[in-house]
Amino acid sequence: MQTLWIIPALPFLGFLANGIFGRRFPKAAINAIAILSVVFAFAKVLAVYFGAGDLAANPIHEHYFTWIQSGAFSVGCDFAVDKLTMIMLMIVTGIGSLIHIYATGYMEHEEGYYRFFAYLNLFMFFMLTLVLAGNYLLLFVGWEGVGLCSYLLIGFYFIKDSATTAGNKAFIVNRIGDFGFSLAMFLIAITFGSLDFTKVLPAAAGKPTATLTTIALLLLVGACGKSAQFPLYVWLPDAMEGPTPVSALIHAATMVTAGVYMCTRSAPIFIHAPVAMDTVAMIGLFTAVFAATIGLTQYDIKKVFAYSTVSQLGYMFLGVGVGAFSAGVWHLMTHAFFKALLFLGAGSVIHACHGEQDMRHMGGLKKYAPVTMIVLACASLAIAGFPFTSGFFSKDAILGAAYAYAPWMYWVGVVTAGMTAFYVWRAFWMTFWGDYRGHGHPHESSWTMLAPLVVLAVLSIAGGFLFNVPQILSGMFPIKEAVETGGMSEVMLTGISVAFGLAGIGLSYLMYVVSPAIPEKISSALGGIYTLVYNKYFVDEAYDAAIVRPLIQGSESVLWKVADAGVIDGIVNGAGTQSQGIGNILRLLQSGNIRSYATWVVIGAVVVIVAMGIGGVR
Repeated sequence: MQTLWIIPALPFLGFLANGIFGRRFPKAAINAIAILSVVFAFAKVLAVYFGAGDLAANPIHEHYFTWIQSGAFSVGCDFAVDKLTMIMLMIVTGIGSLIHIYATGYMEHEEGYYRFFAYLNLFMFFMLTLVLAGNYLLLFVGWEGVGLCSYLLIGFYFIKDSATTAGNKAFIVNRIGDFGFSLAMFLIAITFGSLDFTKVLPAAAGKPTATLTTIALLLLVGACGKSAQFPLYVWLPDAMEGPTPVSALIHAATMVTAGVYMCTRSAPIFIHAPVAMDTVAMIGLFTAVFAATIGLTQYDIKKVFAYSTVSQLGYMFLGVGVGAFSAGVWHLMTHAFFKALLFLGAGSVIHACHGEQDMRHMGGLKKYAPVTMIVLACASLAIAGFPFTSGFFSKDAILGAAYAYAPWMYWVGVVTAGMTAFYVWRAFWMTFWGDYRGHGHPHESSWTMLAPLVVLAVLSIAGGFLFNVPQILSGMFPIKEAVETGGMSEVMLTGISVAFGLAGIGLSYLMYVVSPAIPEKISSALGGIYTLVYNKYFVDEAYDAAIVRPLIQGSESVLWKVADAGVIDGIVNGAGTQSQGIGNILRLLQSGNIRSYATWVVIGAVVVIVAMGIGGVR
């Protein structure tokens, strides 16, 4: 019995109901439709999991109809579930359900309430389609769909120029990455004669390394766009213009992990393309360090967590690049727990501070929002890799694999881990310690918002222990993922990474609780370096100067004034002018004056007689 289609169909029905009729529905009905559609999808995922048996030996594959047929090449509308898919389904529907519940409280007083939840449900439909897809083309449909929903949700406050600009930026930057993905699909179809995972991936070992490297690098371009890796990361920090539940769902727990999922799904291609693997690892590590340094200096609480997302995604790519695919997926899962909690907790803080996002105008909230403080402490411990929290297990697995791959990558990774602990706890101290520096009277959020945070706090602390992803995915990837430490014990490697994390927490406490004057002194001493990092290395300005403005100016001066106005309009207008000129001459022959007609008859007769006479002479 084919039933996988029910999983994405449920949120799609929620989208249709709220999108078409939501304007007439009371909020209670909108909430029920939006939440229950995702909760029932989660329940269906659980039913599939418990009824499937051994997914390693017997993955589920359902064919619904043939979508494209051209000779021997065909693409079906197929859904498939294996162990990797099941992990992703659990994350998307489980975290998605919690965020939908939270959003009913956070968005309670916003305009366009029904429209927001319709977009959220549509996003869930496309994300589940992406995860369930049995071939690259159907995955690409979901891939493009989540990009569309991201655009709609980032620009939800469309009366704000900054929101619409951020939505456009996300859409355009992602299209750059998607172009690389589409080229990869064309090359896969040419090389393998199919786009089905079951046909492409097992055959990868027998294909030329150069071809596989090209495919893998093109897939990486797509992944860099969707998962915000350098140089296509610039859209994600600006995406914080959207409502906070959007930041949690799309830009922390689900959509931005699509690139990691796609690369992991394509593991057989990457494994046989060593250059591509090295490139993935290098890009991931560089992005992790680069974004972490920016996070050290930001004051907008959502921007701090946004750059943290970019950095943590870099960790995931590092894991994939060094061959520790299951460790990368483990961090994907734990990141979904603690980063969703960080964003939703930030939303609770913003709600408490009457819309304020600048941490310099917060402080002292531990007295006013104690539950929010506790849950954010749990998330902050997890992302810092505090021993036995969820982030500790997944981060340690990636760093251990990085040491086995190239020891210098490990050392860069642990320094980045220290910076991560520092800037996340810097945000914590600035928000909850000291005196309140904001406006109005701060208050705790409602339990509609707090209840999902408590669940995520439990998962952030215990999720890594409860869900041992490398053990779950054992044997799925055809390479050895064990750590070969070459003289340094795993305990020593773990101890070093934990020490860096604890040092980051301790240093943040010293600088923002014990001696708050230190940061000002350091920023003044660093001068231009601090300015460079605070302004995000002026990457946006560089892109604007090197790409955006030349394109706009080129479009105006060449495409508009020369090609459009000069050539196209010139041809059309010139033809019209010539026709008008000829018409002006010809209309003289149709003056309506009889004497004029008689004159033309005489002239014509004379011309004919002269012509005949000349012909006769000859």
